[in-house]
Amino acid sequence: MTTHIPTLWRVIRWLARDDWRVAALVALGAALATGLLIMAAPPAFGQVRVKDVARVQGVRENSLYGYGLVVGLQGTGDKSTNSPFTPQAIVSMLQRLGVTVPVERIDIKNTAAVIVTAKLPPFIRSGATLDATVSSLGDASTLQGGTLLLTPLLGPDGRVYALAQGPVSVGGIVASGQGGDTVQKNHPTVGRIPNGAIVEREVPMALDPNVVTLNLRAPDFTTAVRLAQAVNGVAGEVARAVDPSTVIVRVPVAEQPRLMEFIARIETATLRVDAPARVVINERTGTVIMGSQLRIATVAIAHGNLTIQIREQKEVSQPQPFAPRGAATVVVPRSEVTIKEEKSRLAIVPEGVSIGDVVQALNALGVTPRDLISILQAIRQSGALTAELEIM
Repeated sequence: MTTHIPTLWRVIRWLARDDWRVAALVALGAALATGLLIMAAPPAFGQVRVKDVARVQGVRENSLYGYGLVVGLQGTGDKSTNSPFTPQAIVSMLQRLGVTVPVERIDIKNTAAVIVTAKLPPFIRSGATLDATVSSLGDASTLQGGTLLLTPLLGPDGRVYALAQGPVSVGGIVASGQGGDTVQKNHPTVGRIPNGAIVEREVPMALDPNVVTLNLRAPDFTTAVRLAQAVNGVAGEVARAVDPSTVIVRVPVAEQPRLMEFIARIETATLRVDAPARVVINERTGTVIMGSQLRIATVAIAHGNLTIQIREQKEVSQPQPFAPRGAATVVVPRSEVTIKEEKSRLAIVPEGVSIGDVVQALNALGVTPRDLISILQAIRQSGALTAELEIM
């Protein structure tokens, strides 16, 4: 880069001699500045990479699982009465080690039966390590401080693909006193072993050098077409969308020896993802999520709360002087019923052209998230909201 600076400086000095050359110099500077801005400009807002919205068909992870024992617990393991499989597993393990112990003599309070799970990524090789998740299978109170014994992890075909072993890291804790009080933080019966599983068998996986199939994570007609257009923009006319979730990419003959580079170039292409207007409502937590495509027609809304409060009080009724014989003091219930309705005015919510307009109009009514759920459902019933309502 430094070798071109003197040459560029001589061109600038030559252009600065006359007026027309000065004008040319200004134009050259503007062109250079524009080019630098174009090169430095980030992708357009809303643009995502192909690898973030789609995956290559056949490139997937596999689930592994196994049955194991966690030892070294401080009296927080399984109980033989509620977890009969734990002493049986201990006896089987000891027999493989040449130790014979009657099952009735086994004390399992320091041992817990667990299920170990892991994810086997694609193209992983033997000797690589995986993170393993350890979950209690019996009635152990916590796995804190325990160590997982060597556990084979099986695939769906019943073959061993990895071996897991190591100390269990638990993000929770439980403590109890003699009086029965118990304090628990997080979930102490599930832990992890970072890099605790070693891959022993590889999953055979090969890519087709002639055709690469891309599968969208969220099927959509518009996004599939845009995905094909984005691939064609970086690799030529090689891609076409066959359905809302599948794009077929034909690998050119010249690119087949360099299939990895071709797929990497496709994955870095950018596109704008499209999705239907959707409102996700979680009534348990009062959470409302509205997508950027949400639009609302002009509606008039009146929303108010009606509060009914009933108070029950006990009053004592005593006999009056010179009351008839047999009169006694009794307890009489007294009820007070109060009805309060909040004053609410009729507000017109104008047609929103963006999610910001919709939120601003609804906030002007002073509604809470709980009220917003009811309002959105009512607006959709009136036909002014065309978005999908997904209630969790």
